[in-house]
Amino acid sequence: MNLKILRDVAGRIVALFLVSALGIITGAALVAPDLEIYKSAILAGFSAVAGVVQKLAQAALDGTVTSAEVDDAFGIKRALK
Repeated sequence: MNLKILRDVAGRIVALFLVSALGIITGAALVAPDLEIYKSAILAGFSAVAGVVQKLAQAALDGTVTSAEVDDAFGIKRALK
C-alpha cells in the first residue's frame, strides 16, 4: 500500500467513524436513555470502522491493496470510464 492510498484510507476511516457516531446519537437517546450518548457514538463508530478494516485486511492478504479494493471496502462503486 503506497503512501497516497494510506492517507486516503486514514481520512476515510475518520470520516466513517464520525458519520457512524453522529448517525446513532439521536436513535440511542430514544432507545436507551440510560446509556450515555458518547458511549453509543463510540460503539457505532468503532463497529463501522472494524468492518472496513476487516475488508481492507482481507484485500491485503496478497500483499497489495489497490484503490479499487479500498473503494470496495468502503462500499463505493465508481462508474466505469
